[in-house]
Amino acid sequence: MVSLPENESSAPAAVRRVLVLGGGSAGLLAALTLKRLHPLLEVSLVYSSEIGVIGVGEGTTAVFPAHLFETLGISKEEFYAGAQPTWKQGIRFLWGPREEFFYDFEFQYDQRFEGLPKANGFYAASDCRDLSQAGALMARSRAFTTGPLGRPVIKGQYAFHIENHRLVSCLEGIARRSGIIMEDDTLDRAETADGKVTALHFKSGATRTADLYVDASGFRAELIGKALNESFKSFSDALFCDRAVIGGWQRTDEPIEPYTTAETMDHGWCWQIEHETVINRGYVYSSKFVSDEEAQAELLAKNPKISTEPRVVKFRSGRYERSWVGNVVAVGNASGFVEPLEATALAQVIYESRWLAESLRQTGLRPDETMIAGFNSIVAIAWDEIRDFLAYHYKFNTRRDTPFWQHCRAATSLGNYADLHALYEEVGPNPMLLIQALPARPNIYGVEGFLAMLVGMQVPHRSQYQPSPEEFAVFQRHRDKLAGQAKGGVNVRQALDAIRRPSWQWT
Repeated sequence: MVSLPENESSAPAAVRRVLVLGGGSAGLLAALTLKRLHPLLEVSLVYSSEIGVIGVGEGTTAVFPAHLFETLGISKEEFYAGAQPTWKQGIRFLWGPREEFFYDFEFQYDQRFEGLPKANGFYAASDCRDLSQAGALMARSRAFTTGPLGRPVIKGQYAFHIENHRLVSCLEGIARRSGIIMEDDTLDRAETADGKVTALHFKSGATRTADLYVDASGFRAELIGKALNESFKSFSDALFCDRAVIGGWQRTDEPIEPYTTAETMDHGWCWQIEHETVINRGYVYSSKFVSDEEAQAELLAKNPKISTEPRVVKFRSGRYERSWVGNVVAVGNASGFVEPLEATALAQVIYESRWLAESLRQTGLRPDETMIAGFNSIVAIAWDEIRDFLAYHYKFNTRRDTPFWQHCRAATSLGNYADLHALYEEVGPNPMLLIQALPARPNIYGVEGFLAMLVGMQVPHRSQYQPSPEEFAVFQRHRDKLAGQAKGGVNVRQALDAIRRPSWQWT
């Protein structure tokens, strides 16, 4: 018998075969990312048509198109034809004391207009519109500016609204053509030993094994939670909502808005996602303050067009202490979940999938305990940051004075980002100084995201600034320019018509 050198015999086993459990958008994005960045891996995905997926409208962030088109190399022609998305420039908030404000994917507050001594936030106390091109477009129900011959200029930091079943169907076709083995089967049980999964047994009688298992089984967390019993960290000290009632209706003459709407409700908030043929509404609420029946009644009273049967989805906000345990890596809802207030779900799937691929690359497909610990640390920080960012939305929303919102203002923990608010109270919307209060990487939202919510909700600070008339005139000229460009833009319907013409070419 030939013995291996000591450094080779003690090296972690190589990952050659990966099995992804779960066929929703999380499992498909994870499988496609691994196959694209590690083409020699054998990647299989087992989905269950018996279980299906939660089919609600998907809102994304600008991370999503960048990952699809640049990292995965998916053609725009194929994606637009298959997924049939509409565009999203950001979120329109009916939130706080303003009538409305917009949070987009560009820079409104982490910048200073040319010719001004202060950052934009100091001039936006009373009116925070038209601080970016995307914000100006959203305020006028425009999707994009126009170029030569009135053609839409589809570029920049935009995102999508996508109907879930269309997205999954589109990604399934791409996955099969990418060499990912797709199989329909339902998990019966997972076999484990020494803190690892050794085999998966399915209802068909099949037994499947792999070197690495990706748990994309959603809230069920079949592998990370049920099989390996990883502990779950609740976010209930910061995020109090635990249910959503969902409905929608067929679009008639309503304009297709280029944004998600987030509207304050009595016991939580309501989303509106704009698809081409349907409008999706969902009321996220806390069952400690309102019953399912009362929440449904409030949703229907404010949305009399809802024609689908409203359905209630129960959830818990939080994350597993570790997302990578033994030979199992959880992604998406199997790793953690927060309510869809900032459309973080798919962005977090991409973040986790990219870090998994990078961890395999750095270790030559032999992930060791140090790399696994690093992965767990960075994913946990990301989940906690999402929790804290959403906590800002609740802590400072003064739009309603119901018991739920009184509780949010009094009891919401800002977690690792409490120091940022304390510094904001002192220095106001100064992005350079606020950077000092940001916790260690990763920082997903930057100063921009927090300032958008703090200024948007008119959170008080002690650094009020009174610009001279000359300064404010410069500020207004910049806004007028952005507004003028937006007024000449195209709406979502016009942009969809443009890309569907035979003469359209993607650049």
